[in-house]
Amino acid sequence: MSFPEPKPGLVVRYDYLWTHEAARGQDQGKDRPACLVAASDSVLRPRYVVLLPITHTPPSGETVGIEIPPKVKAAIGLDDVPSWVIVSEHNVDEWPSGGVSPIPGKAGVFAYGFIPPGLFTKIKSEFVALARQKKSAAVRR
Repeated sequence: MSFPEPKPGLVVRYDYLWTHEAARGQDQGKDRPACLVAASDSVLRPRYVVLLPITHTPPSGETVGIEIPPKVKAAIGLDDVPSWVIVSEHNVDEWPSGGVSPIPGKAGVFAYGFIPPGLFTKIKSEFVALARQKKSAAVRR
C-alpha cells in the first residue's frame, strides 16, 4: 500500500469524523468519498495533516463551505453532484492514516488529484480566518 505525499490541495478518500459524531462518542466516521488535505507538517514526526470534508450537503446555519466548480470535480474524477469543501470543521490525523482508503475501482490509488491553486488559496484563506476566530472545530484522530 503506497500512500501519496500529503501535500496541501490533495484530495483523498478518507473516513472523515464530523464533530457531531465525535461528540456522540464515535471514533470512526462514514467512509467519506473525498477530503481535502489543507495542511501538512513535513518536518515533524509523527507527521500530522489537517483534512477538510467534501460533502454534497450545502452548508447551512453556522457551517461554512466553498463550492467546488463542476470543471474541477470533473478534472480530478469526482462525481457531477454539487459539492462543498467545509471549512468550519476539520480532522487532524497522523499520516499515513488508516482512515485513508483506495478509490473505488482503482486498487492502490488513494488520491483523486489536486484542486487548482487559486481554489485552494480561497479555501485556505477562509479556513484560516475561521480558525483564528475559533470558529473551525477540530476532531483529533
